[in-house]
Amino acid sequence: MLTVVLECQDQESELAQTLSVLVAGAVEGLVSDVIVLDHGSRDGTSRVADAAGCRFHSQWDIKDIVRSARGEWLLFVEPGARPQAGWIDEIAEYVALNKTPARFTASRGYRRPFFQRVARARPPLELGLLMPKNLALAAARSGMPVSDFAKGQKPRKLSSELIPSWVARAAR
Repeated sequence: MLTVVLECQDQESELAQTLSVLVAGAVEGLVSDVIVLDHGSRDGTSRVADAAGCRFHSQWDIKDIVRSARGEWLLFVEPGARPQAGWIDEIAEYVALNKTPARFTASRGYRRPFFQRVARARPPLELGLLMPKNLALAAARSGMPVSDFAKGQKPRKLSSELIPSWVARAAR
């Protein structure tokens, strides 16, 4: 039903944190596969992906990746991002009733300092992006980064919260 796509480079510990949360989605039958797109990592990223049963690609074209996704919906998230309680049921309900993209809500427990929130734009996938596979196929262009899927989208906001990846990076 849902394919999770992560794009990373030297983010072994962040990837492990995200994958540990996704296990519950796989057990519940929501997450059908996870695809890790790598940019030449020199750490243990490939070992973490392999141990978790992910499809790992070090050379890839995004059109081929989207086409090969098993799920009818794609969830793009940054390594280190962690959906919070209730995300499985909410996404299952959302994909059953909707055809438009959605994002998580920012975690109230992990907020950037005020001046950082005001002074800089939020990265495109900081709150993830859930979108139907057919929309992703239409948007996919050879050579485009995963973050470009968020451009031009008007996603709905899910009530489930996401701890953003910057929290995991800051804890290193």
